[in-house]
Amino acid sequence: MSKRALSDIEQQTLALAGVVQAARIVDQISRTGSYPPEFLEASINSLFKFDAERVEDVFGGLPGIKLGLQNLAALLANQREAENRDMVRYVFALLYLEGKFSADPAMMSVVRSRLEHASFRAEHFAGHVQDVCHSISGVYQDTLSKLKFRIKVTGSAQHLQDSKNADIIRALLLAGIRSGFLWRQLGGRRWKLLFQRKALLRCAQDLSRSTSLV
Repeated sequence: MSKRALSDIEQQTLALAGVVQAARIVDQISRTGSYPPEFLEASINSLFKFDAERVEDVFGGLPGIKLGLQNLAALLANQREAENRDMVRYVFALLYLEGKFSADPAMMSVVRSRLEHASFRAEHFAGHVQDVCHSISGVYQDTLSKLKFRIKVTGSAQHLQDSKNADIIRALLLAGIRSGFLWRQLGGRRWKLLFQRKALLRCAQDLSRSTSLV
């Protein structure tokens, strides 16, 4: 699947899956304190893919976004609604916050500059995702945390009060916003989620089925 050029709707689906993947991992960390390392790294590393030629390259290939595709499909098919309630709330909060972020060129410039600086650490400390998340968390706190709208993450107080978990969650929120920005660049709009629901569901299912984790 990744060998051919993806259609517009497939590209939008992948970018939206990036938002969903970040939201899913935030929800998992906040409730259990655990996370899937391969998908966390794919989401975090997407922040440093400034000039990727293809959407799938942002996530290191389709396998890196499989968790997001699976959860996007479940969301669009109205599966596990009670279980997914917080994840859905995070997805729409990220899309809303991305709109505020995109309307602030000065903040966008600061975030880009700080991420370019942090990318050096990411390149030279591969495998130490928590160290990288600490740097990204600082970027989030100094910029997006200053906006009036704040994303309220709920879960276990024990896990949320852990400083390492807090760093990872902030880094994931920024990754989710980055995917939301990409989704909008590719023509994604919130109103289209209603009118293109079936097409997005079909794309998410097809892309997920075609993707091996091996």
